Amino acid sequence: MTSKPAPAGHAVQPLTADEESLVRSLPLLIYALPRAIDAAMAQEQHMSATEYLALMHLSEAPGRRLRMGDLSSACEMSLSGTSRVVHRLEKEGYIQRVRCDQDGRSYYAALTESGFARLEQAWPSNLAAVRRHFLDHLTEINLKTLAASLRKVAT
Repeated sequence: MTSKPAPAGHAVQPLTADEESLVRSLPLLIYALPRAIDAAMAQEQHMSATEYLALMHLSEAPGRRLRMGDLSSACEMSLSGTSRVVHRLEKEGYIQRVRCDQDGRSYYAALTESGFARLEQAWPSNLAAVRRHFLDHLTEINLKTLAASLRKVAT
């Protein structure tokens, strides 16, 4: 799987059975894992995985706040999707929108103390779901190598 065709006269090597199995399992993982974690979070915390991620990214940001566009990028969501999540979390008192001092048009999403407390409350459920649905299945794999390989593929 490359971005350019094989040079003329060079045959593309067919996938081995293991390669084929890996390539076919990726879409299943990409589809199933977020949904499984989201279902666990909804059942145990009455919070979506996306809401949890927004709170998590804000908790890790300087001053516990991010521009909406930066939060959108961190959560890998559209700006409109991020706005909907922030609006829901704002209604719960977990996030506050703050106008940006520099340009006056942009807004920050700022994590409130209540939002940080909610994140701490939800963290064990998220961790358990990540372990149960993903990490516990990777016992025979070098995770450091796997993480580096996945980052390399992504970039």
